[in-house]
Parts: sequence; structure tokens; C-alpha cells
Amino acid sequence: MGPLLRQCGPLRLTLWLAVSQALAFRLRIHAPNEAVREVFFYPGEAGCQSLKLGERLHHVLLDFRTDTPLPMDVWVGYELSTQAVGVPDAPWISVLSEGAERCYPGKTTLGFVLSARIRSLMHGSCRKPHHPGGDGLAQADRLLCQLVEQGLADHRSDNTHDGLPDWPSLLMLTGDQIYADDVAGPMLQAIHQVVALLGLPNEQLPACALPTVASAQDLYTDPELLYRRETLLPQHPDNQALLDVLFGGVKKPIFTTDSAHNHLITLGEVLAMYTLVWSPALWPCLDLSPPAHLPDRFRPKYAKEQQALAAFCQDLGAVQRLLAHVPTAMIFDDHDITDDWNLSREWEEVAYGHPFSRRVIGNALLGYWLHQGWGNDSESFDRDWVAQAQAALNAEGQSAHDDFIDQLLRFDHWHFVWPTQPPLVVMDGRTHRWRSELAARQPSGLMDWESLTDLQQSLKGLSSVVLVSPTPVFGVKLIETIQRIFTWWGKPLMVDAENWMAHRGAAHAILNLFRHQKTPQRFVILSGDVHYSFVYDVEMRGRLRGPDIWQICSSGLRNTFPDRLLHTLDVANRWLYSPRSPLNWFTRRRHMKVIPRKPEGMAHGRRLLNGSGIGWVELDEQGVPWRIRQCLVGGQSVAFSRREAESRWD
Repeated sequence: MGPLLRQCGPLRLTLWLAVSQALAFRLRIHAPNEAVREVFFYPGEAGCQSLKLGERLHHVLLDFRTDTPLPMDVWVGYELSTQAVGVPDAPWISVLSEGAERCYPGKTTLGFVLSARIRSLMHGSCRKPHHPGGDGLAQADRLLCQLVEQGLADHRSDNTHDGLPDWPSLLMLTGDQIYADDVAGPMLQAIHQVVALLGLPNEQLPACALPTVASAQDLYTDPELLYRRETLLPQHPDNQALLDVLFGGVKKPIFTTDSAHNHLITLGEVLAMYTLVWSPALWPCLDLSPPAHLPDRFRPKYAKEQQALAAFCQDLGAVQRLLAHVPTAMIFDDHDITDDWNLSREWEEVAYGHPFSRRVIGNALLGYWLHQGWGNDSESFDRDWVAQAQAALNAEGQSAHDDFIDQLLRFDHWHFVWPTQPPLVVMDGRTHRWRSELAARQPSGLMDWESLTDLQQSLKGLSSVVLVSPTPVFGVKLIETIQRIFTWWGKPLMVDAENWMAHRGAAHAILNLFRHQKTPQRFVILSGDVHYSFVYDVEMRGRLRGPDIWQICSSGLRNTFPDRLLHTLDVANRWLYSPRSPLNWFTRRRHMKVIPRKPEGMAHGRRLLNGSGIGWVELDEQGVPWRIRQCLVGGQSVAFSRREAESRWD
């Protein structure tokens, strides 16, 4: 996998990649009007952190620091080469040796463009491999290819050319980069083949109901467990809640209809999943034919998923190229770990109270750190942390493995800030939950008082900010009302009742944050999660005019909402919560003017855009979005236009 371009700036360049053996690295940087800069990285030395995850899988984080700033607003090329460790006179081999298609047309190296301020950025969430249709990340790559072909990657533009924006300062992935809880049958077959190819750990599994499944290898070779992993839990009445937590996806008739019966369980499965969604390298080695033992009732489903995965694989080269050229920040949402992760106090008590589900969640969180969190903020993970991670990887399900999972579950700094202009502030809405004091089953607030207070302190003195909340702060009122009704019935899991307004304390705290006198005057909020895209302009009112807020939701990269249902909800929301509707008085938002934006070219009245794609936002010098678009996989670029006449006071 890789290289993936992660946190970058004029004095820093961070690269993450996965390789099959211990390697040394040579980085050459080609900047205009400069001599080539060359730096070497060796395992265990400064700037090169590495982990051995399997016999043929090593993860590496390269952190290049310089006192001589890299040039801004121009194309900077880079070459990365590898050398086998411990082999005398081993040659240096370029990562491009496997194919020049990793470069953009006319370029001979990989490259990037650093910006003094954010002029444009891409963002998106929810990328499910077996969802039919195209891939938003591949569409982003096609758009960058157009920029290069027209010579627009080499300089800043005047924004008058064919509607194409500047080279993005960053790509923000706002959650559900993988679906650990919703895995296609052919994907699970591929995962198990990758586990064998890479020699991934054979961990011991705790508290399984099947006596024949004591280890990961037992799990992989059991022919009865494809689409039936819920049978691994002890069949006892007390475990019904645990079954609902891990394998209850099929019980969601309103918004979620996908199966959780192939839920990833072992660390090896999580590691293999990431190799298959970010890189095309291993797919040619795999056989996705249905297994002979597959029951007839599952064969139509398997064939449909196999067809969707074939289309998914065709775009992986483009995805790999994109991630090597744009600094990419990532934050988890629930499906990166498991559906409804930490939704309520009851959920946490059930999930963390059983050794099997605790291991499942911990393995997914370890996979998140290895592939996503590590590159977001490497300063939070020192050499002691990396050494403990290596001990856990070596333990294969023994005490050191569980001890590191406990450490991950206690870790409270998954949020991070990138020093861009305006700053990128990424919130963790999953592990800082404000647990309900009314009832254990009530949804928790997305962030507790302490974390929201810390967030407020970090925002003081800023004029503008790009704030990332995986779940929209300002969502669709009707959908939030439906979630509230199901919660009142005691069924919050059925509708993913997770929104900022679902918990009174968290709702008041986040809205008061926006009203604080020293808060930024411009908030661009990037969100995902919901499988449709929309934009609201929000103006706070009171004795003093509050900040301007743009709630921009782009979802999904490779996922959509049931179209007929979304159309019904969209129409009903406009009627029930029109500007003059008295229902607006029953919400928990106060003193705000909400102006919806219409997706241009869509059917009359539509405010919610359904379709896989990538969001693209362009900012002016003050951090104000002057153009907001969703670039759909079919090639259509949909702008969102402000509808002042439809504004309402909440």
C-alpha cells in the first residue's frame, strides 16, 4: 500500500506505506529552482518508525523534517525508493518501478502542492466496497488528472478556467473508511487469502461458543461461518443484547438494511481489509469464486457482491494515485469499528463487558490507529507507544494483545489539529461520549462537557476554522425527529439515533460554543455519515451577531441512501419544517437562521443530494466558502446554491 501522503507543511512531509519486508528508504524532493533534496531513512533511526505485522507485512511512517521551507503554491515532485535491509550492495528500487501509471500525465514523479492557505479541499465519507456504482475517491483522481492535463497543477489560478478549482490543500476523510461490520462474502474470502499470503497473526480467540474455533486459523477454515458469524457468540438469553450490538444490522428496517453477519473479528482480518481497499497490489493473486460449501440460499447474494467488487477493484489504481498526491487526514466513525459504536451507555456496558466483543472492537481500533490515526498526529505516539504496539502484534491474542487494546480504549486524544490556514480542527465524536443520566438506553451525546470545553479553548482567538464533525451538527430535522421517536420507544439502535440534538447537554454545549464571544467568526463544518449530501448556511442571532456557519455534508464516497425513501423524507421535511411551521419551536435549536442550499440541476424542491461522489469546497482569503460542489461518480459536478427565501428561524 502507498505511499500515502499524510500531514504535510513547508517544514514537514509525512509518508505512510506498507511493504512486504524490512526496508530502508530514500526520499528525493524536486522543487522548482532548487537542487534535489535527498534524505535516507533506516529502520529504528530518527524519522523512520516501522512495525512488523506479519511475516510479509511491515508498516512504515516516514517523517521528513527540514529547516529550509519547501516552496508554496507550486508543484513539488518526490521520488521514494527502497533498499533491502541486511543485503550487501542491494540496489535502490523506485516505488514507481511497478508502473508509471502511479504518476499523473506528463509527470515523472509523484508530487503535491503546498498552499499558504486552504484555497480548496476535498472531503467525503462512507466507502463500502460492495456498494454498486462508482468510487468517489476514483472520481477525485479523475478531476486531479484534468488539472494536470490542463497545466493547472503547477500554479495558483484566478478561478476562471472551466470551473476547475485549485489543487486541493488536503483530502479530509470524515469516517467509515472501511466497513468492518458490513463485509461482502467474496471480500471475506479475499481477506482470508490475504491473511495467508502475508502471514498475518493467528491470534487466540476468547469466549467462543464453538469449541472448534479457538484461534483465527480455526475461524478462517470453518466452512459454516460465511454469513453466519453470530453463531460464534454463546447461545444464552443473557447474550441477546450482545448479538444485537455486533450482528444486529439486519434488524434495521428504516435506514440500515445491510447484513453484519460477516463482521470482521480478528486483527489479521482487519489488516487484510485495509490492504484490499487502498491498493490494487494483491487482488490479482486472489480467487473470488464461491466456495463449494456455500449454501444455495446465499449464492445469489454472493454473485451480486462479487460483481460489485469487480467494479471496485478497477478503480483501486486511481485511488492509490490520489492518496499519494494529496495530504490526507482521517477520522473514524462507527463502521470503521462496528455499527452504533458507543451509541449509549447500555451499548458500552454490553460491548465492553464481554471478552469476545471487546476483542472485536479492540482489533478494529488497533487497525484504525495503524492505518489512519498514526499519520494524523504522529507526535501523540512516541517510541514507547510504538514498542508496545509491536509487543501486542507479537502476542497473537495473549495478554500483551489485550493490554494494548485496553490502552487503546482508554486513549483520549484521537482528535487532532493541523496548522493549516484556516486551521483544520478534527473532532472525535465516538470516544468522548456524554452518557445519558436519564436511562442507560438513551443515546449518549457525541461529545461530553469536558471535551467540548477543551474544543472551545482551542478555538479562541481564531478568525476562521475548518471544523470536522463526522456527524452533521445541523442535520435534517425530520430525520432527527424520527430518531427521537424511536428512542422514546426504547429502540435507538434501529435508526442510528446519533445526532447532536439527541442529547440535551451536548446540544446546548455545542450551540453555546458557537455563541461564545471569542469564537471564530467563520465556521466551515465538514461532515459525512448520513449517505446523502446537503449544505446549510447558518447564522446565529442574539444581542450580538454570531458567527457565520456553513454545514457541508458529503456522503458517501461509495454509498447512497434508499432513493425513494430519501425523496419522501426530503419532501416531508420541507413541508413539516417550512419557515412558518410551528414545529420549529419544538426543536432544541434556538436563535438561528438556517438557509438551505439547493443542489443545482436536481428535481424541483430537492435539498438532499443522493449519489456517490466527492465533496469539493473552495475558500476565499477569509475562509468563506465561495463555491461548494459534490462531484458525482458519473462525472456530474453539482453546485449548491443558497435559497434565501426558504430560510427559517430555529
